[in-house]
Amino acid sequence: MASITQEVIQTAWRRKNALFYLVLTPLSWLFALLTSIRRFAYQEGFCKSYALPVPVIVVGNINVGGSGKTPVVMWLVAQLTKNGYNPAVISRGYGGSIKVPTNVNASTPASLVGDEPVLIANRCTCPVWVGANRVEVATALLKAHPECNVIISDDGLQHYRLKRDIEIAVVDAEHHEKNARLLPAGQLRESLKRLNLVDAIVCNGPKSEQQSDEAFYPMQLVGDKFYNLADVETHAVAADFKHKTIKAIAGIGKPARFFEHLLQLGMTFVSVSFDDHYAFCAEDLAKIDCDVLIMTEKDAVKCKPFAQAHHWVLPVEASIDEALLPLVLEKLVLAKLAKVKE
Repeated sequence: MASITQEVIQTAWRRKNALFYLVLTPLSWLFALLTSIRRFAYQEGFCKSYALPVPVIVVGNINVGGSGKTPVVMWLVAQLTKNGYNPAVISRGYGGSIKVPTNVNASTPASLVGDEPVLIANRCTCPVWVGANRVEVATALLKAHPECNVIISDDGLQHYRLKRDIEIAVVDAEHHEKNARLLPAGQLRESLKRLNLVDAIVCNGPKSEQQSDEAFYPMQLVGDKFYNLADVETHAVAADFKHKTIKAIAGIGKPARFFEHLLQLGMTFVSVSFDDHYAFCAEDLAKIDCDVLIMTEKDAVKCKPFAQAHHWVLPVEASIDEALLPLVLEKLVLAKLAKVKE
């Protein structure tokens, strides 16, 4: 039922139905008021926020749906590690059932901790922890891994209970301004003005003429090599699937982005979209008849237990404007100095 409701609302957003906006716009005004009051309460100290002993980088967005946060998190882990830091990642574990602080590794079931944390743990060598309370999660992580000297929060831009030293907002360069209405009349969790307060805005896609602000950093998701889900040591390129019937599935926030990526690789396929964070089961894939079934890496962590020989995965990585890293490193140094003085 929730899935049907979500689909109806998203369809109305795309079609800009006048009656839909007439009914929901007053609710979006109320939502705007409540979010403003909440943010003000944390800023003025009416609601308590907590600082960690190490710098915190929050990677989030102001809209619902996928924008590319997780690739940015993994990019940060790799770049910070190269520059001598020992990063760790915390997450709420959306879609998982675990509420208490929990360590995540590549074999942790996504049904317990969410698909994105498992993906990060699979790709990165740093500690990854999840839980409903990010402050408790980060505290438990640092107790278990005192060597970690910077925390990256996957999502949590609106989680003001956790103080942060650097905010990075990830937006869809093509769509983020097309429905600039707050929930439930639009896709925004906070006003577009919130972007003026973050340290950097990563645009998933090419920067437009309207996005001339220096705080915008273009990002592209790149990747052209597949691996077999049943045998991860077996690899392939798009040309290897020529003359085969191909179907591609995606249970992510923006399935069209993944399908477009495959088209750019010259592939011909039938696409099948699922809800974001969809909990795949063996029967879902068994019903899809094809020679080659291609999926995202985020979906692969949930499909691994019932992988078949014709299941293939396309991993992608974030390629981000090189000017972002110096900004992050500079702000980390300042954050560390500030914590020493506290």
